This record gives sequence, structure tokens and C-alpha cells, in this order.
Amino acid sequence: MKAFYTVLFCALLLGCGETKKEDQQSYLPASNGNLNTISVVADNIVWEGNVGENIRNIFAAPLEGLPTEEPLFNMKQIPTQVFDGFAARSRIVLKVEKGNVVDTTKIVKDAFAKPQTVVVVAGKTDEEIIAQLKDNRDKIVDAFNKEEVKEKLRRINLALLADDEMEKTLGITIDIPSAYKIGKADGDFFWIRKSLTNTKTIDLMLYEVPMETLSKGDSTIVDIVKMRDTITKTKIPGEDGIYMAVEDAYAPSMFKTIIDNKPSYEVRGMWEMKGYTMAGPFITYAIEDKINNRYLVADGYVYAPSLDKRDYIFELEAIIKSISIE
Repeated sequence: MKAFYTVLFCALLLGCGETKKEDQQSYLPASNGNLNTISVVADNIVWEGNVGENIRNIFAAPLEGLPTEEPLFNMKQIPTQVFDGFAARSRIVLKVEKGNVVDTTKIVKDAFAKPQTVVVVAGKTDEEIIAQLKDNRDKIVDAFNKEEVKEKLRRINLALLADDEMEKTLGITIDIPSAYKIGKADGDFFWIRKSLTNTKTIDLMLYEVPMETLSKGDSTIVDIVKMRDTITKTKIPGEDGIYMAVEDAYAPSMFKTIIDNKPSYEVRGMWEMKGYTMAGPFITYAIEDKINNRYLVADGYVYAPSLDKRDYIFELEAIIKSISIE
């Protein structure tokens, strides 16, 4: 009988612990911060030394596929001793711990605010911390990117474009801000545009191609470029034979990713107008849809001379990552 009450007490204690943890989560303050801005929590001597230099080299490295150098993330340093209160509510945080600790990298969700992603990188020496940063670079960038995409989509969902017919035709759902307008609907091809000024735009093309359009292997990127050039030349041609094509002088980069739990290809590069002086960055996703024997293609591009373009490309990335195939 005594053993029974002991077990019951432990169960109640564990249950109370879980309830307390849930209560703490529900009372967390809202996170804050500009999109794609990391709060780096580190002592000044760490930030100004080799560790800080490596952090900047990794997380402020130029983003692929832009005409000018723009950082992957902006960064602001917060000394460890003042990381409290409002300062601790940043949405993405890189916390560096140096001292008598085990060298490790941990990703913690909603530690001081909600939503929030905190990455803690710890080591006894600068060398250990730098090794942790380099070894876990992709994992950290992915965690921060997912948090920022989620936040961008939260903002997008405050006012959405009415696109029921397009979604029905393509068999998808997608979150597009109401600032965009459908400029062309041609069968299963849709061209959506957002005007930044009278001459500057953010554009998104949505269409589908048969599965056999893209081979798997070294030639995949060649197939994607060929596919894109065909679409832009035939679906959105300019006057007097002017058309858009992937810029030859800038080799695009391809990555494998997952969208809607489906294998996808991501290509970043530069486009140009053949026969006219216009150019800019693009980002193309080809989403494998085996059930419908197709690739769903979402292709965004920006024309914004004299303006930074990272945040515009990121907006397109977030929109595309909201796609769900019905």
C-alpha cells in the first residue's frame, strides 16, 4: 500500500511539473525583432575576437543569387550581462557560452519569448566554439530560416489575395499577400505581380510540368534552366522579340529541399532580358508531386534596380514555402 501511494505521489508530481511548464509557456511575452536579424549574445571580448569574426563570416556571408553582396542575416550583438527583459525577446538568438562548459550546440524553442528560436553554442575555448559553429552551420541556418519564414507567413496571412480559382486549377493552397495581383491566367500558368513602384516589381509564376521534364542527377539544373527559359519566353514575352532568360554569366546554384513534405529542387540565380537592359535575381522551386505525375513549379523574381533585394527574395521564398498540394 505504501508503494502504491509513493507511485501515485510521483505521478502527481510529474503531472504538476508538466502543467507548470505549460503554464510558463502560455505566459511568455511576444517575441520581437526585424526579419532575418540575429541577436548574438556574447561577451564583448568574445564578439571582438576570433569567435565573433567566425560568426560574422558564417551568418553574414553573402546570400546566393543576388546581384550585389547582401548578408544572409543582419546581426546585432548583445553583451551577456544585459541579455534580459526586452533584449531577451528577440525572435532568433545565437547565444555563445564560453567557460567551464561542455562543448555543444543546442536549439531551444520559446526559451524567453514566443515564438522564438535560441541556438546555444558552448565551449571551453574559442577553438571549441568555432568548431561547433562550423560543424553545425547548416543546422543553425535552417533553424533560423524556418523561424523567419513562419513569422513572414504570419504577417502575410493578415491580408491574403483571393485566389480560389488559381488554387483550384493547380490543386494547391498558397498564401499570397493581398498586395499582389494576378496579371495573367493562361490554362495552368499563372503570373502574379506586386508593384513596388511604377517600374519596380516582385513577380511570381506558378505552373506545372510533366514529371519527365526534369531528369535526376547532374543535369537536373540544366533541365530547370531550360524549362524556365521556355516558360518565360513563351508565357511572358516582351515587345519586339524581347524575352527573359537565365543569365549566362552567372551560374545558378541548386539545392535539395522539402516543401509540403515533398522532395523539391531550389534554384537561385540571375535573370536578364534578351534585347533590353533589365536584370535581377530569381528563385525557382520544383516540387515533386508523384500522385499527379508532375512537378509543381513556383518561380519568383525581382526587378528592383538600386534597391536591396534580399528581403524581396525572402518574401517570395516564404510565399512558395506555404504551398500545400491538395
